[in-house]
Amino acid sequence: MEKDEIRRHDSFQAFDEICSIAEEKRVDILLLGGDLFHENKPSRSTLVKAIEILLRHCLNDQPVQFQVVSDQTVNFPNTFGHVNYEDPHFSVGLPVFSIHGNQDDPAGVDNLSAIDILSVYNLVNYFGKMVLAGSGVGQITLYPILIRKGSTAVALYGLGNIRDERLNRMFQTPQAVQWMRPEPQEGCEVSDWFNILVLHQNKVKMNAKNAINECFLPCFLDFIVWGHEHECLIDPQEVPGMGFHITQPGSSVATSLIDGESKPKHVLLLEIKGNQYRPTKIPLTAVRPVEYIEVVLKDEPDIDPNDQNSILEHLGKVVSDLIEKSNRKAVNGSEPKLPL
Repeated sequence: MEKDEIRRHDSFQAFDEICSIAEEKRVDILLLGGDLFHENKPSRSTLVKAIEILLRHCLNDQPVQFQVVSDQTVNFPNTFGHVNYEDPHFSVGLPVFSIHGNQDDPAGVDNLSAIDILSVYNLVNYFGKMVLAGSGVGQITLYPILIRKGSTAVALYGLGNIRDERLNRMFQTPQAVQWMRPEPQEGCEVSDWFNILVLHQNKVKMNAKNAINECFLPCFLDFIVWGHEHECLIDPQEVPGMGFHITQPGSSVATSLIDGESKPKHVLLLEIKGNQYRPTKIPLTAVRPVEYIEVVLKDEPDIDPNDQNSILEHLGKVVSDLIEKSNRKAVNGSEPKLPL
């Protein structure tokens, strides 16, 4: 909404708050599930603001406490070929890892995304970008980023957005999607790894071919960060019979006026030790509130259905009441934001 006088700063304020929480909690990694940008070709203004926020929060002299022990040229097939905090020319204290979504997906002759720009600036570790190989439906191989900190070992898989119909067919085609498991290492068996997948696809609702079913995913996974869906369902849910849990962080700001977008927005703080994890949901306070209500005019006794003015007067009062309700909920006496 960068052309909207009132809402144009909303998404930047939300992103700034997310980065501030990451800094304050001294997290090891800030993990993004795609669609950092709402458009394939973000404006210069949007790019500059995003870069400013990342520079402010990610470049500092905080020591990074984990090691990437996999083949980084496979994990990060860009100019540098390594995780950004290992570059001696950059003082990265907060490593950001991101896949692309369906709105900031790679395009053009060189198959580049806006995330590639941030990657070249060494501000974001861009992973999960697939080159569809083979004939027919194609073939992809997912290599994990292997991260070790103390006795905890995390295998981070990324799958940037692929058109849902095509990925659906790939999952149902033998050998089309290959999952590479970690090789046994000294003091670390395959079963010791905590396996996380970040993906950005439709979840199954009506049309099964136009979405990805959780049962397509391998049972060795422990935790899934599901991007693309905008409703915030932050509490991890176990998938029956699969053994893994899914969190759906949702969008950081409301992008459409629907019931799902009116739920409070959160980020998830994920603490991992060995094969156990502890989730803590943290509400975003800088987000513009959404008040959602459904009005059935025929159930309103004081409306004359033949009098347009009486309908408009009633709806005007509904909106005024919602604004008043939202103002009463303003945090710590702060200046209330005009709600959606």
